[in-house]
Amino acid sequence: MKNITRADLSEAVYRDLGLSYTESEKLVDQVFEEITKAFEAGEDVKISSFASFYLKKKTARVGRNPKTGEEHPITPRTILSFCPSQILKDEVAGVTENKD
Repeated sequence: MKNITRADLSEAVYRDLGLSYTESEKLVDQVFEEITKAFEAGEDVKISSFASFYLKKKTARVGRNPKTGEEHPITPRTILSFCPSQILKDEVAGVTENKD
C-alpha cells in the first residue's frame, strides 16, 4: 500500500507540467488551501470527475461503552464525508478487475 503525499503530488506536477519544483509545491499547496477555506466556510467541495466532499452535522446523542454498557454523552460535531464520482468508481473497478 502506498500513501500519496504532498511531495508526491508536487513531483507529479513538476514532472508532467514542466513547472519548477518550487512552483509545483506552491500550486499543490494553493489547491489544498482553497479546499480548506471552502470547508471552513461551511461549503461542500466537488472535484469534477473525482469526488465530492460533504460536511455533515451530527447532533448530540448518548453513546454506550460496549464492554461495560456505561452511557456517555457524545457532543455535536461536523464530519467530512467522501463520495467518489462514478468515473472514479469505474476506474477503481477496472483496476481491481485487471488484478484478478
